[in-house]
Amino acid sequence: MTADPAATMSRPLTAAEQIEVYFEKGWSDGLPVVPPTAELVQAMLEAARLEPTEVVCEIQERHLRLTADKVAINAVMAGCKPEYMPVVATAVKALGCPEFGYHHVSSGTGGSSLGIIVNGPIVKRIGINFRDNMLGPGVRANATIGRALRLVMMNLTRARPGALDRATLGTPGKYTLCIAENEEESPWQPLHVDRGFRRDQSTVSLFASSTLITCYNNQSATPEPILRALAWGLAHPGAISLIDHSPGLVIFGGEHTEVIHRSGWSKQQVRDFIIEHARQTIADLKRAGRIPGEITPEDEHTYRQAMLPGADLILLCAGARSGSFSVCMSGFGSSRRDGRSRTYPIKGE
Repeated sequence: MTADPAATMSRPLTAAEQIEVYFEKGWSDGLPVVPPTAELVQAMLEAARLEPTEVVCEIQERHLRLTADKVAINAVMAGCKPEYMPVVATAVKALGCPEFGYHHVSSGTGGSSLGIIVNGPIVKRIGINFRDNMLGPGVRANATIGRALRLVMMNLTRARPGALDRATLGTPGKYTLCIAENEEESPWQPLHVDRGFRRDQSTVSLFASSTLITCYNNQSATPEPILRALAWGLAHPGAISLIDHSPGLVIFGGEHTEVIHRSGWSKQQVRDFIIEHARQTIADLKRAGRIPGEITPEDEHTYRQAMLPGADLILLCAGARSGSFSVCMSGFGSSRRDGRSRTYPIKGE
């Protein structure tokens, strides 16, 4: 993979022709890419203070070393601005975390999304959306940073459909998933502070999850009904977490955040409540074909938990102020083996 394949041609290619070359080479995610000229790649490297041959990530399971120049090429292709590159590079670095278990989360048949959570001052400086439609389209930083990570996975680690990506169905979150926390309006301290970083540090947290489930509740003035619905979303009868105990993620929208804030519940209380209620009876799991065997009377009152006590369930407050919506994303992998989220500081921030 070279920075500028057009440089080897007998005549300059038009922009449209260059885009077609990348489709033909199989270097796209199915959408048009920005041709990565040497000048654009160099701007990415300079913005992140990286040397071209510097190793950004080592993925021991794949015996791979991902260098900064190759990461920068994919960031350009994704449409990133140079100021996004420090976030992209940190997200790529996180792929090599042994507890994250990259091989499983990138190649399993469950087809997980790999999501980026950005915290700290860099969020506002580069314009990552954490309010209205923050999980949807419309903001370049969110869209291209998440896309850059996926292109790195596809082009540098062969995480491609039919190759090392063996997802049965996949999810739209595999195109791009980059979000930020609304730290200003959250009643709690932000994720990166929970994980030992200063509030004024900028960080990236990587997580693996199944696709999101929306929770709508505009009737409840107390947290319990909202949290029960989210817990059930994390532990629906088909959830991977009921087998592997993978924690996942919950994002509280503005109105649900206000309900919880008025109640005075701490983040730990919310986490403990969700973990306790994220479960299914053995009887219902047998009815759903998740557990073999005949249903016994005891099965109706015996539960299987989706998460182990003390699980590191990620809780964020973000999204628009209006609307009685929150979302949950069931985790992917095992809390004891892989898929565990980790947070990394952004270099130079």
